[in-house]
Amino acid sequence: MNRTDRLNAILIQLQSKRIVKAQEIAERFDISLRTVYRDIRALEEAGVPIGAEAGIGYFLQENYQLPPVMFTSDEASALLFGEKLIEKMSDEKIKSDFCSALYKVKAILKPGEKDYLEKLHERIAVYNYHSYGERFNRLYLNEIQQALVHKQVLNIKYEARYAEAAEWRKVEPIGLCNYSSRWHLFAWCQLRSAYRDFRLDRIQELEVSSENFKGKKHLTISEYMAENSVVSSEANICVLVPKSRLKYLDESKFWYGFLGEEDLGETVRIHFSNSELHGFAIWLLNTGSYAQVEYPLELKEIISQFVRNMLNVYQDEL
Repeated sequence: MNRTDRLNAILIQLQSKRIVKAQEIAERFDISLRTVYRDIRALEEAGVPIGAEAGIGYFLQENYQLPPVMFTSDEASALLFGEKLIEKMSDEKIKSDFCSALYKVKAILKPGEKDYLEKLHERIAVYNYHSYGERFNRLYLNEIQQALVHKQVLNIKYEARYAEAAEWRKVEPIGLCNYSSRWHLFAWCQLRSAYRDFRLDRIQELEVSSENFKGKKHLTISEYMAENSVVSSEANICVLVPKSRLKYLDESKFWYGFLGEEDLGETVRIHFSNSELHGFAIWLLNTGSYAQVEYPLELKEIISQFVRNMLNVYQDEL
């Protein structure tokens, strides 16, 4: 990127936030802080009213307006990719808001870029195995974002994993995260007096309360994920599958934390990383793969209990 393009990009970045730190600019363009200072000075000399707060960052004066932003074909394509992902990875409210925003963006595109997007639209698709069903149409993403910004307590009616009934909980949200194809809320649970990971598709009802937890020190989302190994490249599950039954796992295994496999001749050893052992056990039994669990012992016990329960149901017919 030449310097003129970089100066324009820095100007747009300054307009995107109330305060922009010099370090953010340096990291985005892979330049030194000294170069950042020179670029800011060049923009000021060109008449751009840039303010600065020592130790905080730079900002544009409120009365300064940039002309409408023009998009390149690559940038317009990136927005289309975002639209396709939003369609499959969010709820109806977020989809509607994003669609409205995208119409405004498309309105300022050049005719050629509009045609380019139109041709591309029907040739890109995102498939999300878990995104279908009524639960995924109402994930309360907007309400949770509001609570995160304003540090508001949430009242949620939550269906805990394999619990018989949902129960109300008061939680202090610390972050939203999408992993294993599902949205999760990380929060301090007042009922359990501990941090918990709540799957949004298990929240039956949600209310944003007037109670807040401002001033209370909580883990950041990064700290929570690091402490709880939310997404790990370390295998915690290992199964043996007869080669003749591999086809029953081929497509769905990627949705359950597949990491890799070893060819052992007549069988294949497959490694997974998945913290939801009950859900993994149900999936493994449903595949019809005749998989044999090597570890962990807890998963073996869960599957054994499921099998015993099924035998009890059908014992009179055996």
